[in-house]
Amino acid sequence: MQKKQIDFSKYTSIKIGSINEVTIIESPLDYYEILNTYKTPKIIGFANNLLVAPNTNELIKLGNEFDYIKDCEDYLEVGANTKSGRLFSYAKKNNLSGFEILCGLPGSIGGIIKMNAGLKEYEIKKNLLGILSIKDSRKLEFIDYKLLNLGYRTSNINSLIFAGIFKKEVGFNESLVPLFRQMRSNQPKEPSFGSCFKNPPNNFAGKIIEECGLKGIGFGKNKSLMFSPKHANFLINLGDSSFFDAIELISLAKQKALEIHKIQLQEEVQILQGE
Repeated sequence: MQKKQIDFSKYTSIKIGSINEVTIIESPLDYYEILNTYKTPKIIGFANNLLVAPNTNELIKLGNEFDYIKDCEDYLEVGANTKSGRLFSYAKKNNLSGFEILCGLPGSIGGIIKMNAGLKEYEIKKNLLGILSIKDSRKLEFIDYKLLNLGYRTSNINSLIFAGIFKKEVGFNESLVPLFRQMRSNQPKEPSFGSCFKNPPNNFAGKIIEECGLKGIGFGKNKSLMFSPKHANFLINLGDSSFFDAIELISLAKQKALEIHKIQLQEEVQILQGE
């Protein structure tokens, strides 16, 4: 276990944040020690949908030891620190189905599982058997996917995911790849969280934000933060935006959505703040 200073203005996908101390987990025993010493450990992963406050402490991250893909004959064990693109390439090379959704999807496998990432009806849970984590012992335990309560961009996973256990089925569907690329083609290229809000039932967060008059409007001290003109549910950072700018704009969108549409928007971005 080691500690590292990470500049979140460079590390996060939206390029917002300050320099914070992060503890690097190098073994399950490290995490067991963390559980007994930290009050509320906060997992950062690759920070692709993360907003971190300047005073946030007890941040943790898996080390390189958890970047691997292991063929276990009947299933795949994939380290939670493995990048999604690596697993996508592995599945394509080895003709394994169910991983096509990872095409162009950023992030670590741990984060993708925790948020049940995907596009429309295609979600990572369809190929997941379970995870390896620590519950009440010093050893890794298998937790069946049925116990994870994986729903639309959510789960009840509160502990650190060390690995995902996936079905191993033959039949990589090459025809799905251009479909997923096309579905992501309307996403902005500027620094962002990805989707800022979850889509409400039978509606779209981007449509709601646009109808609230917030699409493409510069915000913050330098007017460098905005809901993208290309896709209004993407909060993009065009310059030196701050954590507090982002919080204020997210709050404004929620307030207007409630006032105008009587809809309570729920964040998809994960917001970490100090105690």
